[in-house]
Amino acid sequence: MKTTFSLISLAVVILMLTFCLHCFYSYFYPMKFSEQITDYAQQFDIDGALIASVANTESAFNENAKSSKGAIGIMQLMPSTARWVAEKMNEEFQEEKLFDGEYSLKLGSYYLSYLVKSFDDVKLGLCAYNAGPSNVRSWLANEEYSQDGKTLSIIPFDETKQYLNKVYKNYSYYSKKYKTV
Repeated sequence: MKTTFSLISLAVVILMLTFCLHCFYSYFYPMKFSEQITDYAQQFDIDGALIASVANTESAFNENAKSSKGAIGIMQLMPSTARWVAEKMNEEFQEEKLFDGEYSLKLGSYYLSYLVKSFDDVKLGLCAYNAGPSNVRSWLANEEYSQDGKTLSIIPFDETKQYLNKVYKNYSYYSKKYKTV
């Protein structure tokens, strides 16, 4: 009787812990727009887990997010950047559409892919997504930050260093959920 009660109690505790763990991951690592992320990953030849990691880092998948600097939507694109991306994609641009999750993900995924390919490096692409490509180019040209002009030994913006850490932390989770392209 005592053994049966102990086993039942243990099973209940395991179920409760499993439920709590699921709630934790659902809260901190939402899986919103996973179909669109998979589609854009294939379309733009970029890792879906990276797209999801950036979306979670930028806005926690909040379609209505707007930063103090003016970045908008899930992927937190500046309107001027989004306009440029839309033109490159031959997409119609409407600033208010940046609050539409699918539209924001499409433009942001393309832009992320563009930056990673332009710098031929995921880390540099992510730095450019956060700090801007012109900043990354100037860092690469500065011997204080880059010894070879191709990799960064120092990232001078604390915000960008923290951003990279958050994206990589998210990536460690999302890489198990999305197949790489």
